[in-house]
Amino acid sequence: MNKINLLFVITKLELGGAQKQLLSLIRHLDKDRFNLFLFTSSQGLLLKEAQTIIGLSLYKSKYLERAINPLKDLLSLFEIISFIRKNHIEILHTHSSKAGILGRVAARLAKVEIIIHTVHGWSFNDYQPRAQRLFCIWLERLSARFSNKLIVVSYYDRQKGLDNRIGKENKYSLIRYGVDYTEFNIKEQNIREELGINTNDLVVGMIACFKPQKSPQKFIRLAFLIGQSIPNVKFILVGDGALRNRIERLINKLNLRNKIILTGWRNDIPRILSAIDAFVLTSLWEGLPIAVLEAAASSVPAVVTHTGGIAEAVIDGKTGFLIPPQNPNLMSERLAFLLKDKNLRRQMGENARNNLGLDFALGNMVKNTQDLYGRLFETRN
Repeated sequence: MNKINLLFVITKLELGGAQKQLLSLIRHLDKDRFNLFLFTSSQGLLLKEAQTIIGLSLYKSKYLERAINPLKDLLSLFEIISFIRKNHIEILHTHSSKAGILGRVAARLAKVEIIIHTVHGWSFNDYQPRAQRLFCIWLERLSARFSNKLIVVSYYDRQKGLDNRIGKENKYSLIRYGVDYTEFNIKEQNIREELGINTNDLVVGMIACFKPQKSPQKFIRLAFLIGQSIPNVKFILVGDGALRNRIERLINKLNLRNKIILTGWRNDIPRILSAIDAFVLTSLWEGLPIAVLEAAASSVPAVVTHTGGIAEAVIDGKTGFLIPPQNPNLMSERLAFLLKDKNLRRQMGENARNNLGLDFALGNMVKNTQDLYGRLFETRN
């Protein structure tokens, strides 16, 4: 039986949930059934990791980038078309918003038989200017017409797509993110010493790109509020990005240099999570952030904004607390309540890990995705 030529397209292999999930999928797919190809930007912190995956042919685009650039976008479109034809691609699977548009248009023009897109949170949100939001919705509707299937990781994103008339219901498949639970079942004290954290300190952590969506300045202000009532708390902020200078200025302004640790991007997230007592996420909008699932897999309770599909992974009052966006006082109150009660943290952490179940297991994600490929390939026209 001939192998199926399967191409993944993603804008940039940065250290984000969508990118990490894609590489996990590629690593665990059946190499006896698929010839695997990946088309992406020539920059990205996860490029080296992608290059180590056995059986993957990696193509680094000269033109594909996150920023909108009509000339480069057109050139990258032609690049993808050429790559599809040269490698006789039979299934194209896109990830991330920009690659999702360009990749599916290219696949349609190159007459690929099976076109799939995974929605890692939609390209539009309520914080965009109305004209921009409507344009993004129109692009998603157009691209959905070219798609055999739209994979969503949450019921929330499926409903949001349907509410905005993006594809019909039968085009959607729910396939949850997959976490390798064995990676997150560790307890390592060395990481605290490495980060300069005392044994008796309580530790609050957040993992996020420093961009407006994640609202990291709110994490800094949360540290200020908590520090007024609980002095022995350290705050770890893992990530980097465009807002770093603003974050550093705010830390200095609030005199929190001894309270907040900026680690930059890290490849040892399980070690970081093993060192914290509570996980926080201050996002304004989300799909379903992988960091919340990783915290749960590490038995860490979460205090997170109630956005996107987060409520499908965090049960308010049982595995953590869900806070409406733009309510820093309530977030501070719930976090302080959690930090003051060790038994509550332990119980919520255990509940969080148990609540994940098979739905969010890595093996389940790989199997469901691979089965979808097989069904679509067998029933192709």
